[in-house]
Amino acid sequence: MRIDVLTLFPDMFTGVISNSIIKRAIDQNLVTINLIDFREFSADKHHKVDDTPYGGGAGMVLQVEPVHAALQSIEGYEHALKIIMTPQGVPYTQKQAYTLKEEDHLIILCGHYEGFDERIRHFFDLEISIGDYVLTGGEIAAMTVMDSVIRLLDGAIGQKASHEEDSFSQTLLEYPQYTRPRDYLGMTVPDVLLSGHHERIDTWRKEQSIKRTKERRPDLYQAYMKKTDE
Repeated sequence: MRIDVLTLFPDMFTGVISNSIIKRAIDQNLVTINLIDFREFSADKHHKVDDTPYGGGAGMVLQVEPVHAALQSIEGYEHALKIIMTPQGVPYTQKQAYTLKEEDHLIILCGHYEGFDERIRHFFDLEISIGDYVLTGGEIAAMTVMDSVIRLLDGAIGQKASHEEDSFSQTLLEYPQYTRPRDYLGMTVPDVLLSGHHERIDTWRKEQSIKRTKERRPDLYQAYMKKTDE
């Protein structure tokens, strides 16, 4: 997979791509990440990429020209899935992460200022929001999408089951997990997990997932119940 990120702050990504699973995926040639500062494509002598909005209003708006020029500089951009990170986008889910995982080439635009010139949307395929709140810029949101997708690539994490059993992967939240010590300050590991009886353990885990989902995410629980009734 190849991921190109259009950003005004490429240094923000340094720590993310230099550590943990993402670094391992890069080292294993599972993914290539390119950071493109679209300020470099500004025609303004001061490398300005924003301007005041037509019609008035607070804040500044990202200009279409530098973004489009930066996009056109990317080899194969015509065939890539081009994404804008914006609060106006569709809510991001684990299901969507699995869909993006199948793409060979992603281009992600990180916004800043008050918003985008509307014409920028003409050159992109998809708008994604990671939640109903506003961030200073799209970088953190882009990192979220990158991390969630890259960890799904074959070979990125040790065991495929690790992500298949994640919360949201099966509609339900993940069951409780325990490790040593067996007893800590009177809080003990459930006996069933020490039984060695894999069928009973699987049943307990499924029951706990359903219970936890019902308590914490009634919306997911209702979706699960509807799916099981079909």
